[in-house]
Amino acid sequence: MSALIALRCAAVLGATGVAFGAFGAHGLKKIISEPDRIQTWDMAARYQLIHAAALLALSASARHRPYVAGLWTAGTVMFSGSIYCLVLNRDAFKALGPVTPLGGMLMIAGWLALLAP
Repeated sequence: MSALIALRCAAVLGATGVAFGAFGAHGLKKIISEPDRIQTWDMAARYQLIHAAALLALSASARHRPYVAGLWTAGTVMFSGSIYCLVLNRDAFKALGPVTPLGGMLMIAGWLALLAP
């Protein structure tokens, strides 16, 4: 993934992370009453925003690593996206259950890939 594509992915992840975080803080409580599900949504938005910021920094880095950007982007979409779907309707999206830990593993792999020379 080029630095320009990483920058664009950071922008989309950042914008949607803020939007989903705001929805979680204001709109989600109107349709979901369980505090643990709301906390899970908030955690997904937080991880999304953290990785958007990290992706932004990586895209501006002189040592841009395309594979790290790809791992973070795919991992964040899988991790946070699957959580959003599961919080909204666990029964309809139960097939996405295994996607969440896989996305988390991809995010971790991206961080560890920063260790590569």
